[in-house]
Amino acid sequence: MAKADIDFEKELWDAANELRGAVSENNYKNYILPLVFLKHLSERYEVIKEELKGLMNDPSSDYHTTDAEEINYVLEDGDEYRSRNTFKIPEKASWQYLKDNAEQDDIKVKVDDAFDVIQDLLTEYNPQLQNLLPRIFVRSELSPKQTGGIINLLSHPKFSEKENPESDILGRIYEYYIGRFAMAEGSGAGQFFTPGSIVRLLVELLEPYKGRIFDPACGSGGMFVQSLKFLQEHGGNKSDIAIYGQEMTAQTLRLCLMNLMLRNLSFDIKLGNSLLDDKFPELKADYIIANPPFNVSNWHPEDLPDGDPRLFGPREEFTTDGSANYMWMQTFWHHLSETGTAGIVMANGAMTSNNRGEKNVRQYMVDNSMVDAIVRLPDKLFLTTGIPACLFILSKNRDGTDGTHRERNDEILFIDASKMGKMASRKLRVFNDEDIQRISNTYHKWRNVSPPSKGPGEEFKDLEGFCKAAKIEDVIKQDYKLTPGIYVGTEAEEDDGIPFEEKMESLKAELLAQFEKGEELKEKIKGNFSKIF
Repeated sequence: MAKADIDFEKELWDAANELRGAVSENNYKNYILPLVFLKHLSERYEVIKEELKGLMNDPSSDYHTTDAEEINYVLEDGDEYRSRNTFKIPEKASWQYLKDNAEQDDIKVKVDDAFDVIQDLLTEYNPQLQNLLPRIFVRSELSPKQTGGIINLLSHPKFSEKENPESDILGRIYEYYIGRFAMAEGSGAGQFFTPGSIVRLLVELLEPYKGRIFDPACGSGGMFVQSLKFLQEHGGNKSDIAIYGQEMTAQTLRLCLMNLMLRNLSFDIKLGNSLLDDKFPELKADYIIANPPFNVSNWHPEDLPDGDPRLFGPREEFTTDGSANYMWMQTFWHHLSETGTAGIVMANGAMTSNNRGEKNVRQYMVDNSMVDAIVRLPDKLFLTTGIPACLFILSKNRDGTDGTHRERNDEILFIDASKMGKMASRKLRVFNDEDIQRISNTYHKWRNVSPPSKGPGEEFKDLEGFCKAAKIEDVIKQDYKLTPGIYVGTEAEEDDGIPFEEKMESLKAELLAQFEKGEELKEKIKGNFSKIF
């Protein structure tokens, strides 16, 4: 990481620390990110306004005019800005106005008033965006000085998209805060944040160049943003992708909507529980990229309608109240287009679970050639959970008829990446670019049609301890277990999916109980000795 990035991050965290004492850490994001969002809209308005002025000054432009009244009309026309993916921001809702008034005692009122003005613009533009910027500063415990301090820090020129065009500065600020808030929020943060290196790996595996991208557990929208970055890095056009998502927490949904608007992406994101209230029943997506919550119990499968079209069979046999993992799998499969592919982060336990409602689904998926690949991930990739995880790649393009991918209906690719990644801190492991490329290239070599020009090292080969293209019949012989180590040759023992910390607490309690029992036995033996002698 470059030194500039480290300085950049330190100052951003200093801004968050302006909130310390007045706001709990897990609520930092609800104050900082709306300000970042307002700053983005305000700066974008200024950039477009300057572009319009330039067009009217250019004799070769259709906008060229020297008429002061006409110039003013164009600059004040809201439609001119909306046609360029932004809004005409009134002065009292502009970032410059907030910056000029940052030292005023009523700055909290001015911020909330600015939110109201922009909220009206957003709601008029798209009713989905209502309540994106609620009035939160006046009723908060923040002092005017703290509020002004945040505004002043975010006003630094190096945080300006206008001063640093094409750098996605505000997007980077946004992602940084999402990540840091995940650290601060601990185990509750998984609902809105998936670590960047996992998201990047999923996107590199699926290669979403064009088509419909769906995430029915979309959190703060990281999967969508990384898909956009992949597209841009490969010379694609964001107008070639359409984004759909569902999120069950209203606060997290707001983060997602702001995140997508920062990137000027078109989207359809809805609020609701995807398992019990699917808001996109007719949607067939080309790519599904998702990190659903792991091992959700008591999710009430009995509330599913009889004959739910997502289910592979009778509800009693293909669901369990003990875990929603395989209801997610059935949901993903239902929403795939005829050539679609899904990449899903899943708890390791899903690879071997013997609960009838889960194993029935896994067996059905294997028997019907739905599983394309399984990637076992290393530990400590998530700040927010100690549960070991893996990736399931499900695909409907396994018959080799699309001209790009070979026929592989009777195979599943297993990759064991459990020893990969580097520790970025004592608690967090990350995949670097080389790790991501090694895993994704292995999948692509196995999946893609082999051109005759391929040279040495470019053909797929099984590699002991890392990857194996196993036959479906071999998986059936292993009782439908999908743990990569069984097939690649590294499976020393089956992971029970219990986080290390929980195991230690359990073992400690057991040991202390045994010590106590030992003391009782020792006293009893001493008593028996005294009776004898």
